[in-house]
Amino acid sequence: MIEILTPAELDRARVTGRLVADILQSLRQRAVVGTNLLQIDRWAQEMIVAAGAQSCYVDYAPSFGRGPFGHYICTAVNDAVLHGLPHDYALADGDLLTLDLAVLKGGIAADSAISFTVGRAPSPKDTDMIATTERALRAGIAAARPGARIGDLSHAIGSVLSAAGYPINTDFGGHGIGSTMHQDPHITNTGRPGRGYTLRPGLLLALEPWIMADTATLVTDPDGWTLRSATGSRTAHSEHTIAITETGAEILTLPTSAAQ
Repeated sequence: MIEILTPAELDRARVTGRLVADILQSLRQRAVVGTNLLQIDRWAQEMIVAAGAQSCYVDYAPSFGRGPFGHYICTAVNDAVLHGLPHDYALADGDLLTLDLAVLKGGIAADSAISFTVGRAPSPKDTDMIATTERALRAGIAAARPGARIGDLSHAIGSVLSAAGYPINTDFGGHGIGSTMHQDPHITNTGRPGRGYTLRPGLLLALEPWIMADTATLVTDPDGWTLRSATGSRTAHSEHTIAITETGAEILTLPTSAAQ
């Protein structure tokens, strides 16, 4: 299913997007050495409920997971990169943490992810990985405009990742979003330009470049959800929900302070 939002629905999407971004920024500030991943999950639950919104994850049960997910946020640490199931783990100094959050409010969903180092100053390698995903995300957003093809976005993202020397996994990537969290079209993190669905105003997309330091192969934890690098290498993940407008792309998942 591919949805094209009306102007009224787009206004609601902006509200959801800011909520997701504000929650992520709050959690980033509160996630310090000693913070438990289950505590982060509880904080996310409290903020989602207080905003009159719903989690997209609690009842999420796709074919690739051991569902339902049962938590309010994905928390991936170090070599974990996607679908990190919150568990009883206290963050250590130097941990690389990815928070991935999707929320539904006013009938419209938004999805975003951030990676950062907890405690000490990040290592140059971690800094490079995180910065690479952020550059790739900006490149994908810059390529998003009416008349562009999904392949144009994939190519823009993949060009940045490849130029930085990172292997690219195409099993999981960006996606359409709207009244539900995951919709068509699928947006791989590398691809050929000029291919795929043609972008139209009112289309919402979640772009999410993610990388592992030295492999493109994922392994799944016994929890049935958490995906890790097969080599145990560190990982990074950045994501925004964007709306295609008449002139380009609008980032919906910016925090209130940045949107003002």
